[in-house]
Amino acid sequence: LTRYVAPPKRHCMHVLQRALARVVPAASWSSASSHRPSLRPPPRTSTALRRASTVHDTQAMPEMEVYQFPALQDNYCFLLHDPRTGATAAIDTPEVEPIERALALKGWRLTHILNTHHHWDHTGGNVELKRRNPGCIVIGPKMERDRIPGIDVAVGENDEVAVGGFIARVYDTPGHTAGHVVYHFESERKVFVGDTLFAMGCGRLFEGDAPTMWNSVQKIMAMPSDTAVYCGHEYTQSNARFALSVEPDNKVLAARVVEVDAARAAGVPTVPTTVAIELATNPFCRPHSSDLRRTLGLSGAEDVAVFAETRRRKDTF
Repeated sequence: LTRYVAPPKRHCMHVLQRALARVVPAASWSSASSHRPSLRPPPRTSTALRRASTVHDTQAMPEMEVYQFPALQDNYCFLLHDPRTGATAAIDTPEVEPIERALALKGWRLTHILNTHHHWDHTGGNVELKRRNPGCIVIGPKMERDRIPGIDVAVGENDEVAVGGFIARVYDTPGHTAGHVVYHFESERKVFVGDTLFAMGCGRLFEGDAPTMWNSVQKIMAMPSDTAVYCGHEYTQSNARFALSVEPDNKVLAARVVEVDAARAAGVPTVPTTVAIELATNPFCRPHSSDLRRTLGLSGAEDVAVFAETRRRKDTF
């Protein structure tokens, strides 16, 4: 079991799930659960990281604590904590001071930084946080190692990263940037996706094309349907408006938009979402949708062509 630890404001994901359930019977979500990661070669594990941060014993694993808070204009910071070992990881470092305040508030010591990609609003705090937290290990995508400040360990597809007793599988998800990665804690049912996927959206294609990004999105959508998806930005309301414009007859989407608007009006984050919710409401995860295809005029097109046109329209929305 895992639990989500956040600032005192109520999180909206559980509200959304209840709202969506009122529109779509639970049985109709079952198709999402059939999406599972395909069989892959045995993972390559960073032995240095395992020696540094993995503890092996027969005790039951504690719950992973996730502390989420805003930074910059619309970024989210995430601190992951293993209460047994004391290991604490920051997923990306948009800004130093909010992270330092959160660490002090929780009484945690930063031991790892896990970067998803090289953009400044995800790596800007690396060097200073590393200086203030001696021994902190900076981990980032090997395809972008020369653009990740302070990097110690470079990782890629099927590598594993240990944060205390919690293990993340790394997936290459290029498209937004050439070497973007995501960190999937499968046992904890959590994936940290940076700017590859957003609630009802996906990242812009700054260093990739539509087929590349579609392949990356599919990796995330193939994870268990109850996986919590932690995105790097609060873009949900603007994404929702676009989603409704291309899938106007999606009742689940319409219900979600109402809940999202209420959550944001109350200052409640809409992140994390889940794989199941995105499969039901995110147009970038739904190129098979007849409603979407009808809107785009692409009824007989391949999924990747529908994805590409959806991204093109979002860029000018």
